Amino acid sequence: MSSLVPEDSIPSTPAAPDNNVLVDTPGWGVNNAPLHPPTPLANLTPLGTSPRDSLTPSATAYLVPETEKNLEENVADEPERRRYLFGRPRVWFAVAAAVVVVVLAVVLPVYFTVAKPKNNTSSGGGGNGGNNGNDTGTPKPPKGLTTGGDGSTIIMENGTEFTYHNPFGGFWVWDPQNPFNDNAQPNSWTPPLNTTWKWGVHKLYGVNIGGWFVLEPFISPALFQRYADAGAIDEWTISTLMAADTTNGGLAQLEHHYDTFITEQDFAEIAGAGLNWIRIPIPWWAIDVWDGEPFLPRTCWKYILRAFQWARKYGLRIMIDLHTAPGSQNAFNHSGKKATFNFLSGPMGYANAQRMVNYIRIFTEFISQPEYVNVAPVFGIINEPRVGTIGKETLTSFNLEVYRIMREITGIGEGKGPYVAISDGTSGPSDWVGLLPNADRLALDTHLYFAFDGQPNTDPINVPAQDGQMGGVWPGRVCAAWKGLMNTVQTDFGVTLAGEYSNGYNDCGFYLRSVEPYTPSNPNCAFWNDWQNWDQATKDGLLSSALASMDALETPFFWTWKIGNTLNGKVEAPLWSYKLGLDNGWMPKDPRKSQGKCAALGVTVAKPFDGNYLSWQTGGNGAGNIPPSATSLFPWPPATISNAGAVPSLLPQYIPAGSIHTLPPPAFTATNVKINGWYDSGDTAPAPTPIPGCSYPNAWGAPNDLPLPIAGCSPKSR
Repeated sequence: MSSLVPEDSIPSTPAAPDNNVLVDTPGWGVNNAPLHPPTPLANLTPLGTSPRDSLTPSATAYLVPETEKNLEENVADEPERRRYLFGRPRVWFAVAAAVVVVVLAVVLPVYFTVAKPKNNTSSGGGGNGGNNGNDTGTPKPPKGLTTGGDGSTIIMENGTEFTYHNPFGGFWVWDPQNPFNDNAQPNSWTPPLNTTWKWGVHKLYGVNIGGWFVLEPFISPALFQRYADAGAIDEWTISTLMAADTTNGGLAQLEHHYDTFITEQDFAEIAGAGLNWIRIPIPWWAIDVWDGEPFLPRTCWKYILRAFQWARKYGLRIMIDLHTAPGSQNAFNHSGKKATFNFLSGPMGYANAQRMVNYIRIFTEFISQPEYVNVAPVFGIINEPRVGTIGKETLTSFNLEVYRIMREITGIGEGKGPYVAISDGTSGPSDWVGLLPNADRLALDTHLYFAFDGQPNTDPINVPAQDGQMGGVWPGRVCAAWKGLMNTVQTDFGVTLAGEYSNGYNDCGFYLRSVEPYTPSNPNCAFWNDWQNWDQATKDGLLSSALASMDALETPFFWTWKIGNTLNGKVEAPLWSYKLGLDNGWMPKDPRKSQGKCAALGVTVAKPFDGNYLSWQTGGNGAGNIPPSATSLFPWPPATISNAGAVPSLLPQYIPAGSIHTLPPPAFTATNVKINGWYDSGDTAPAPTPIPGCSYPNAWGAPNDLPLPIAGCSPKSR
């Protein structure tokens, strides 16, 4: 956490609140206020760009100790990308009176306000689907706005022009008088953003935008190649090395990546490809970092806001996915730090989870605002936590606590905030059937791959299929493995999202598993990385497999839209790039051609999903009435923390006495309508912060390298 605010920077007498004052520049501000009682958010005075994490001048600073360097890696060499075949009352722990005395003052949130148009009639997400799920009729762009369809010209922020190609009747909308206009439609079969998406009725065709805000070596290989010899293997190490490399711009290299890796044209092309959903991995350091953490703080949020606006412009819905967790939730490089695992596991496992819960709360407050509830209707709360180590009961306790907090913010029922998407923890979706019955809009996110099943998978993909197309072996296996599974889980659990899949049926691809040298299980990687020389039969086989995957998975999100070039100017993980396949013939120009693919291959399921969910599963009658017998099984704090050496009540943990960070909204031309990044004005609970005087173990250390719990660093022990 940051240093104290200089005394002369804090007003001795804060100005009276003026809720009519607009702040054009969204800053990371704070306000000084007494802890008890909490000051209502609406009564706080905006301070613009005051420093983050400040305390009153008389308060004691308490910091997370400097993170240890060069930790010994304790995780076996495993694939770095997804790992298996199939695949309130708000609860804050009680703080002892002695601790409250120590905490002299806290910082409560500033309410950010920016200008936006006053006629925001498009927000809210009400209405009906109004179609059979295949076609909404011929779209008609709204009149009087800046809009266009196929063949129209787009002028980007930097002045570059491109032509919008969309053969499916989609149109874009940009309304300068209302930048929150939700009238755009990506294609004729997808409802516009201002019309309710009907799960089981409307057909989802999705793609991830991976590697944009959470770095992965195989997606942005050139960045890692520049620092590989110095030890860059994940975002932790590359951020550390970049910060020291002032010759090449330091950490500004990361912001350049945010600005250039994905552009508005990518969003236009996604809509033009017949897709209608995008899943965007985001990091918690979009909000803050604590001392000792090298990640670039807050910077990517500006670009996440831009992603929201581009998605809105082209009618695309977003599933945001919190891809990283303090301490790492799985020890893989895409968690932020490889080889450490201290989330819901290890001595700092509970403290790190406290931080994570608060970050989820902050993101939820932002996307639950009427201006964003249509464009971001699903929130994946944590990506691929390793349930085999954490334990299913412990992970469920975390999921339930997050669910409680989110639903206290949003309320219960359809259209009230995002769906809560929980990960199956890489254990497979079937393990979660029956979990938390009657939970309001609880979705399951599963990631299904063949590439990491430990097999070489050398069977050819370019053999004749039963439907006369090329690609019989692997398309058939995809359908056999996944079609019945997804149908069953959607019937028995509810809304189930195939948040990741790919054409990568083998583990070939530059840096796919790791930056460090490794030997792929498939011996033919030279061929599979040399896509420029693939023959038509190979491309046809991959296309057939892609169509089979889309049909089998029902709610598919391809991983990923774009793979960056290596330093030699080539894409060397081609099986993982939707855009590359689209441009070169092994991804479908029209994803609707996937419908019926598995049946054409002779694969049928005994229990097909009929498209009808139970009412409570989509926010209808009964939603939110989870039986007490179910919730009592999963307390918070959880009953156990693995590899911790003590029960959670005796583990190091934080107290609710810190400042609340609100995410600043975009700045538009000033009008009378304001948003401030915080949906629920009644949500004033302080954020977790270290207990004064405590010496905490390294929050990012490997559990076996950390000391046992320190006496005095939990409220109970004090």
